[in-house]
Amino acid sequence: MKMKIIGILVLILSLQSCGYYSFTGADTGNAETFQVNFFQNNAQLIEPGIDRDFTLQLQDLIQNQTKLSLTNSNADLVYEGEITRYYVAPMTATADSQAAQNRLTIAINVRFYNALDPEKDFEETFSFYFDFPANEQLSGATKDVAIGEVYLRITQDVFNASLTNW
Repeated sequence: MKMKIIGILVLILSLQSCGYYSFTGADTGNAETFQVNFFQNNAQLIEPGIDRDFTLQLQDLIQNQTKLSLTNSNADLVYEGEITRYYVAPMTATADSQAAQNRLTIAINVRFYNALDPEKDFEETFSFYFDFPANEQLSGATKDVAIGEVYLRITQDVFNASLTNW
């Protein structure tokens, strides 16, 4: 009986010492709200709609991985920035000096503000790429997959930089 009480006590103390645990590793502190301002497309090559898509994908990721509420103003956590690069370049060549593979690269400058802990504020550029066969055009399904993969990586990197201590 005495061992059972000690075991329960140890369990209670260990659970209390851990506090709130998130499987995503997110540490929102005392924040309750967040806002994602529209990410303007300032890249030299303008691809219509990618600014809206990035803004929405970042909002969705934060909503799905935290308990924060999305708001349009006066949020505890604020994300803003702009798309600074969107370009396609050949990556590998064939024996007859033709492109065998192309690479889409997107870079996004992000400013993060934490109203509750300004020491966590940052401005950083995040970028990623997607390689695709040179015989395919970057349009339709190929473009959707490419942008989706790049945004998945960039939004996760932004999330990790702002809400985890990894």
